Amino acid sequence: QVQLVESGGGLVQAGGSLRLSCAASGRTFRSYVMGWFRQAPGKEREFVAAISWTGGRTLYADSVKGRFTISRTNAKNTVYLQMNSLKPEDTAVYYCAADAGIGIVTTSYDYDYWGQGTQVTVSA
Repeated sequence: QVQLVESGGGLVQAGGSLRLSCAASGRTFRSYVMGWFRQAPGKEREFVAAISWTGGRTLYADSVKGRFTISRTNAKNTVYLQMNSLKPEDTAVYYCAADAGIGIVTTSYDYDYWGQGTQVTVSA
């Protein structure tokens, strides 16, 4: 069982930056692939980024590539999402998720545990 708690969301102007954090409970954090998803009002939840167990491999949605960076610190049971050059279309609730599988996946149904989400609002 893994519990995930996101933090770091807020209101920022276009072009600004935010760093999201996701703290995980449990001693097996290092064995989970971690992902970030987001959901805007009236839209389906979409993949943002994911990172492998060791942090050696990452994957990004095309819409955030070059602007967002996912990282993890297994010693602190925490995964991060650094978001730069934010755009109004990045406005959404951002969710952290954990997958007990081996490879990085981008579909939400493959993830086993979810946080409660944190709101990110980017003003024009």
